[in-house]
Amino acid sequence: MAKYGQSASKRVASAVRRKKKGTLKSSSGRKVTSRKQAIAIGLSEARAKGGKVPARKAARKTARKKGGAAKRKTASTRKTSARRRSTKS
Repeated sequence: MAKYGQSASKRVASAVRRKKKGTLKSSSGRKVTSRKQAIAIGLSEARAKGGKVPARKAARKTARKKGGAAKRKTASTRKTSARRRSTKS
């Protein structure tokens, strides 16, 4: 199964061409000089248009963190367990 759709590759190719031409701009309005940044912009455009592109790495990491946070002990749970230990001795 392909990770990226055909429309995604077209968007990335277009972004790389615009970068070489010197017309590709980042969100801040500055000229893009990095090949990696041009690819990232192309993938972002493909995502916005609904192309088949995996989620961004940063988004995946936060999703993983949220899942693990629910399993951790809360501050109130730690306090009660500390009180139990101190009364036993």
